[in-house]
Amino acid sequence: MLDACRAAGIPVLGVADDAPACPVARSGDGVAWLGRPGATDLPPGAGLILAVGDLSARRRLLAVLDPARVAPPVVHPAAVIGSEVVLGDGCVVMPGAIVNRGAFVGDHAIINTRAVVEHDCVLGVNVHLAPGSVLGGSVRVGDDTLIGIHASVLPGVRVGRGCTVGAGAVVTGDVPDGTTVVGVPARPVGAAV
Repeated sequence: MLDACRAAGIPVLGVADDAPACPVARSGDGVAWLGRPGATDLPPGAGLILAVGDLSARRRLLAVLDPARVAPPVVHPAAVIGSEVVLGDGCVVMPGAIVNRGAFVGDHAIINTRAVVEHDCVLGVNVHLAPGSVLGGSVRVGDDTLIGIHASVLPGVRVGRGCTVGAGAVVTGDVPDGTTVVGVPARPVGAAV
């Protein structure tokens, strides 16, 4: 995240983290550790970018943070953004990620390193696409959903709200709200394979 902000020319005032000893604070790169999220006094005019991979932690933070302080989207210069793409506030697009024509990405989404969002996809609020994940064209992903590392969702599929798609899964059909799917082809956890 720091790399994406710096590459995009966005000054980083500091990092808040739940970790007892934030790795950023230990790195010696001059970025201040502001403490645990929610207990931070930000300077006036400072914007917030909520690049937290844990979806439940992000939901908790969104509930206590001032929405007026959310920063515009951050796009790493090594990402590729197609035409007619809409990126929501607080959204982060990491290096090597591709967001193709006509995609809509909701607020606070993370499109991680080398993830691909094909044409006309719609991602809800607080969606996290893990590194290397791929959404085929016209995929719909509901709010608060995680698509795991190197998972693929085939074109036209709908993944509901509050879902988890396991690492390496291949989603060939719609996934109902609140469901966790794994495998190739992806099946709900606990279902017969």
